[in-house]
Amino acid sequence: MIVDQQAGGWGFLTNHARVLLAIARDPAARIRDIAAACHITERTAQSIVGDLEQAGYLSREREGRRTRYTALSLGDRAVAVATFPR
Repeated sequence: MIVDQQAGGWGFLTNHARVLLAIARDPAARIRDIAAACHITERTAQSIVGDLEQAGYLSREREGRRTRYTALSLGDRAVAVATFPR
């Protein structure tokens, strides 16, 4: 799963947007998978997930040894990411 097919070029999406889209596509994805899909380091992906959670764009819940992410709808503030096509 690659979020943005443009490698090495520029694009309109920030890394935060790419991570949010990757999580919307696969809420059970590991940080390693999210980082690979977004072409960023695992440390950067973890930091971005923390930023997004703190800003209220997603929540995370532990399921055994795994973490499941939920992208949140914020009404007028943002579009529900669950509506984006795969």
